[in-house]
Amino acid sequence: MGNSNSSLGFLPTTFILVGIPGLEAEHFWISIPFCLMYIIIFLGNGTILHVIRTDASLHQPMYLFLAMLALAEVGVSVSTLPTVLGIFLFGTTEISFEACLFQMFSIHSFSIMESAVLLAMSVDRFVAIYSPLRYTTILTLPRIFGTGVIIGLKSIVLMAPLPMLLRRLPFCGHNALSHSFCLHPNLIHLPCGDISINNIYGLFIVTSTFGLDSLLIVISYGLILHTVLGIATGEGRKKALSTCGSHVCAVLAYYIPMIGLSMVHRFGKHVSPLLQTMMANAYLFFPPVVNPIVYSIKTKEIHRGIIRMLAKKRFRI
Repeated sequence: MGNSNSSLGFLPTTFILVGIPGLEAEHFWISIPFCLMYIIIFLGNGTILHVIRTDASLHQPMYLFLAMLALAEVGVSVSTLPTVLGIFLFGTTEISFEACLFQMFSIHSFSIMESAVLLAMSVDRFVAIYSPLRYTTILTLPRIFGTGVIIGLKSIVLMAPLPMLLRRLPFCGHNALSHSFCLHPNLIHLPCGDISINNIYGLFIVTSTFGLDSLLIVISYGLILHTVLGIATGEGRKKALSTCGSHVCAVLAYYIPMIGLSMVHRFGKHVSPLLQTMMANAYLFFPPVVNPIVYSIKTKEIHRGIIRMLAKKRFRI
């Protein structure tokens, strides 16, 4: 079950994942809502990506950032799918050490991208409201694509050291995880050696990405509110704020479950395993399920684009 190394101690060959603690006998039936969520995630985000790609009127900064958000959410979901459905459909609870590290890297990298895109979208809304006449000259296509590349590279560079830092630690036979997938806050509790470097670097990642992003999002909305209050007419204020509704929902859907899961991992040593599992699932599944629905309903241009797409397909049939 493990590899011995004189300097590293015991490294597990595999980790043991869990589904829903206490409901192991019902895993097949529990797989049904998980399968439905994956269908909604891939169909919803895929539809948004297709509509933005094919509709030239949506080749604007706001919708290009929305496409980046959809890509990041699909990336998170693809990362969790093999182990989640493997557990609930086939009872496969083992994952190799290398595969676990890769899954951890993938999940957290796409999560960092998602947070950074939400920040970019808040800046986009501020520019659109503060300086609408210069909106398209400030947020040009090269700048938008450059922002996307920087977000992707930053996520990969920040996450790359974590698997290497975990490899150097002795696990001393501990290989049982608390979730259906590999997350760093869960993995870091297993080693029996000094994890201070891992904790410091993990805290650096959290503060420099999620912490900084959330602070800048709050500042962006403070500036947006200040700008909106300066608009003379009530109708103008209402119209300006209405463009932010979907993004506010996306921010809340992302950060509230993440904060809850962080609190459970940091301070919930005596919290029930069921609550830990439910919080982890909410963190990874709630945003990619909710966001396509919210944007499809609340964003008129996306809603119209979907209707046009469906109308074309119906006409062809």
